[in-house]
Amino acid sequence: MSQPKIKKLTQREMVLQHLKEGRVITPLEALQKYGSLRLGAIIHTLRREGMNIETNYITVERKTFAEYKLITEQQQSFLEGEKNDG
Repeated sequence: MSQPKIKKLTQREMVLQHLKEGRVITPLEALQKYGSLRLGAIIHTLRREGMNIETNYITVERKTFAEYKLITEQQQSFLEGEKNDG
């Protein structure tokens, strides 16, 4: 009897799952955890697919890198409410 085939997740799927768990991701983390050398390209694809992803730039010892976070609909509604209250 043959073993059932287990689908290997793509880098895009792994990054999306990571973000959906409420975690942020940086290029170094994407490389270490998922073998992705092109996190920016994955983020671009996810945004084209309709994901609302926020970019924060972090500078450490004169080196700047991006940190990405998925903004959920609930978070977006809260932020829009704050704008209207202010």
